[in-house]
Amino acid sequence: MTSTASEAGHTAQVELAIGGMTCASCAARIEKKLNRIDGVAATVNFATEKAKVSYGAGVEVTDLIATVVRTGYTAEEPRPPEPVPPAAATEAPGGAADRPGHDEDRPDAPRRRLLISFALSLPVVVLAMVPSFQFENWQWLSLTLAAPVVVWGGAPFHKAAWSNARHGAATMDTLVSLGTLAALGWSLWALFFGHAGMPGMRHGFDLTVSRADGSSSIYLEAAAGVTTFILLGRFLEARSKRAAGAALHALLELGAKDVAVLRDGREVRVPVGELAAGDRFVVRPGEKIATDGTVVEGGSAVDASMLTGESVPVDVVVGDAVAGATVNTAGRIVVEATRVGADTQLARMAKLVEDAQNGKAEVQRLADRISGIFVPIVLLIALGTLLGWLVATGDATAAFTAAVAVLIIACPCALGLATPTALMVGTGRGAQLGILIKGPEVLESTRRVDTVVLDKTGTVTTGRMRLRGVVTAPGTDEEVLLRLAGSVEHASEHPVARAIADGAVERVGSLPVPEGFTSVAGLGVRGVVDGHKVLVGREKLLGQWAVELPEELASAKAAAEAEGHTAVAVAWDGEARGILLVADAIKETSADAVTQLRALGLTPVLLTGDNRLVAESVAREIGVEEVIAEVLPEEKVDVVKRLQGEGRTVAMVGDGVNDAAALATADLGLAMGTGTDAAIEAGDLTLVRGDLRVAADAIRLARRTLTTIKGNLFWAFGYNVAALPLAAAGMLNPMIAGAAMAFSSVFVVTNSLRLRAFTAST
Repeated sequence: MTSTASEAGHTAQVELAIGGMTCASCAARIEKKLNRIDGVAATVNFATEKAKVSYGAGVEVTDLIATVVRTGYTAEEPRPPEPVPPAAATEAPGGAADRPGHDEDRPDAPRRRLLISFALSLPVVVLAMVPSFQFENWQWLSLTLAAPVVVWGGAPFHKAAWSNARHGAATMDTLVSLGTLAALGWSLWALFFGHAGMPGMRHGFDLTVSRADGSSSIYLEAAAGVTTFILLGRFLEARSKRAAGAALHALLELGAKDVAVLRDGREVRVPVGELAAGDRFVVRPGEKIATDGTVVEGGSAVDASMLTGESVPVDVVVGDAVAGATVNTAGRIVVEATRVGADTQLARMAKLVEDAQNGKAEVQRLADRISGIFVPIVLLIALGTLLGWLVATGDATAAFTAAVAVLIIACPCALGLATPTALMVGTGRGAQLGILIKGPEVLESTRRVDTVVLDKTGTVTTGRMRLRGVVTAPGTDEEVLLRLAGSVEHASEHPVARAIADGAVERVGSLPVPEGFTSVAGLGVRGVVDGHKVLVGREKLLGQWAVELPEELASAKAAAEAEGHTAVAVAWDGEARGILLVADAIKETSADAVTQLRALGLTPVLLTGDNRLVAESVAREIGVEEVIAEVLPEEKVDVVKRLQGEGRTVAMVGDGVNDAAALATADLGLAMGTGTDAAIEAGDLTLVRGDLRVAADAIRLARRTLTTIKGNLFWAFGYNVAALPLAAAGMLNPMIAGAAMAFSSVFVVTNSLRLRAFTAST
């Protein structure tokens, strides 16, 4: 069971696994029954075979399950996912094909039923379609072969139809069962009581309804062919749906199975489930990191491509955070577990993807409402077709054939599969690329967005200060300046000092240890390096030691500060030697990301609490024209609301706690997964990797998924709208109608599977 409680509304949520659904109208019936319970709000998804239910005080999970059972289906708390053996994965176990009757426990039952039905149906269809093959008394062989197909092969449909009838309902199984049994029944009457059983009887085949003597007409090929085609459609649908959900299944299977935990200085191999927060465990090269944690010993490069989509391994050292399911590619490291079980990044990603797949877009709710009333309407249309043909032509055979074609062709399965399958594939592909779509309603928002607000720190920039430039006084060597200044700053923990020290190490290598190091609060640092008395900090610090900046350095300092950089003065032995320029580093991909966002029709806006000079400098570098600077954290929401008040539809990209409210207020919130939990919870889309280009990929994927859903619904609606009049007009043979109906669902699922080919720009 997956359940959560909400103190605010005194409600809980549960996710139930539903069995016995065969079409969208089944899901609509269950949803309707559950929603009739006071304090219950339910959504039933036909494709994932799950019901997501919110319920209030006084309602128990057992009450919900009992309601589903009374409706004619099964419900249970879902079991944890288990690995699927490769052999079983190819034989369609437990899929849509064996849902109707649940009559056999063998995993290959649907496949076996299909193969036997096909083998028996093929000669029946050939004999009916090719008169030259019709030997004397061929019709009795056809009956012998067709009857098992209709009765045994179609048993899942007949059982489901009977179960639904006992509960006063009609579904797609009702249509199939009525159509095939009626065709078999008519054939039996014609064979035993009419002229069809006479030796030498010949039978032609026509793609349309043709007038004939009812007592000499048999429909065994239609009864057997329709049953086999629909079994094939269900089988292919089940396989396609498993392929659609494969990304989530693969995500759940990524984690390590066991781990080497350090206990009293010794390595003990235990299952991952026994790992607790605070435990320290060893990860050797090539092994998966068992859970989220912090490196406490060693260094390595970690391949996080399965979580973030980033193909280049990331270097980690002591103090760096690592995620479970990522792969250690280089050295031995010791990790202290910080999150285990359902709290890990992998588990949270899987939960977000599953929640999104179980949701419904607004456009799908319309399809569900139509599916819910579609079957009764089809039954009326079939009855009307029968009576209409009888009145117009007086030909019972033609009337019966047209009515059966109406029953067979009208399956609303394609409507029920249009949205869920596209969501399953789209969200699954997103998870593989490090893009988490929280729910189907997000898709509509991505289509309307025209403005994207970019938080600067941590989103456009790295959030870490870096050495951006060095200006030396005449006669001063740059390497000497970096060596002396970097040595003194290396002893400080200030972010600006760390940036200078790291920059110096990158450019000149190892640094000597300073003597007499002193930190002067708010001004800088001083110390002795290689016999030189070194000052690094504000101009005021140099002034305290009677050192003045020469005109060229003062001008460079003023110009740098005008560009938004932090200028740090360096002096030694009583003389100013240079200026070090430090700034928050812009991510290398930010400019490219802005270009991609513009290509999607979005206007970028840079939002920051920094001063305007810094903001405008960053904006120029990445190609953003509109800048909103010097904004307090609590004012970010007001900025979003103001833009919305101007008639804009706003997307917000951020990563910090102070971005959470703005992310929630925006029409579309995109949270950087490298940011805080508060931001991730508030966002509609989570970008697991801290690369702004993924924001453009996320919007492209969401829009592509929405387009696929609408395309699916167009074809599903169009198919039923076009096919029903053709069938009622006698322009479709029942067997052709059965084939067309079966493959309409396969077409919709196959169209959704095209989303697996979506590629990121990064």
